[in-house]
Amino acid sequence: MPVRAEPVGLSGDDAHAVDQLRAASERILEECGKVIVGQQDVMELLLIALLAQGHALLVGVPGLAKTLMIRTLADSMNLTFNRVQFTPDLIPTDITGTRMIEDDPETHRPVFKFLPGPLFANVVLADEVNRTPPKTQSALLEAMQEKQVTVAGVRHQLPDPFFVLATQNPIEQEGTYPLPEAQQDRFMFTVNVGYPNEEEEFRIIEATTSAVRSQPQRVVGGEELMAMQRLVRKVPAAGFVIRYAMKIARLTRPGTQDGEAPDPNVPDFVKKYVTWGAGPRAGQNLILAAKARALLRGRTYVATEDVKAVAMPVMRHRVVTNYNADADRVTPDEIVRKLLALVPARATE
Repeated sequence: MPVRAEPVGLSGDDAHAVDQLRAASERILEECGKVIVGQQDVMELLLIALLAQGHALLVGVPGLAKTLMIRTLADSMNLTFNRVQFTPDLIPTDITGTRMIEDDPETHRPVFKFLPGPLFANVVLADEVNRTPPKTQSALLEAMQEKQVTVAGVRHQLPDPFFVLATQNPIEQEGTYPLPEAQQDRFMFTVNVGYPNEEEEFRIIEATTSAVRSQPQRVVGGEELMAMQRLVRKVPAAGFVIRYAMKIARLTRPGTQDGEAPDPNVPDFVKKYVTWGAGPRAGQNLILAAKARALLRGRTYVATEDVKAVAMPVMRHRVVTNYNADADRVTPDEIVRKLLALVPARATE
């Protein structure tokens, strides 16, 4: 019989650490604001993903500073950063690294030496990740899930902390390789990046066409960030909050595969428009992201409002729609939005 682990929770000694995390997070977002005009919600979601030890995928048309957002966030921390421009001719060893033959200085005999690829960094920007073939995507998948790469049968551990922040262009689908559902599920968030408003666009043009360029100051380092991540894990989540997150995920499953019986409460619009629903990893990510969001707001407990606030970026890439949805122009976002309105926050208590 499996043993149920008791939640650790926050102790009295963690109160100061909570204040430090909130202050550091505010400073990080403030430093990023020196470079990035607007997009505060996007930057906060990226920070939440880092604190919750998750990866994030940014989706938006060209010219919205997706790459600059990721680089600026990495620059605000004392973390190593590498950018990989994904192209159709990229092969796995281009990102994982390869073995080279070198002369041993002592024996003067040829030996194999591993040369690390760009994945060996704390923050990896996978630019236009859907432009590379499945073989290279699978190498990235191993790095995202296992925090290691395998080259010539030898495993190499990636540095800690390790994050993949990827970008994807939604309008240019020619010559692209759509990410498989298994890889999409490894991303904690899919964040849609929209156009700036009129005032923000004016400030962007004004700032980027002048001779002065702002640079963010570094706020935290790798050890501090990992301590913040451990603190996020210690935030308690009440049973009714976990059940609320679980309910949202479970109601996306129509139960049409292999004769599986759906939840009797699954709404008709899910049965009509959804082929695959979100798996258990969705619930895990909802709670982890909600814990990080709660700390950013100075709370030492998770509320259902935290789960609701992160539900859209967590769920939108985990709900696979069918032909009926395409015909009726129903998007995963609309389905998640309806579910959030349908599930009462306190009904699971």
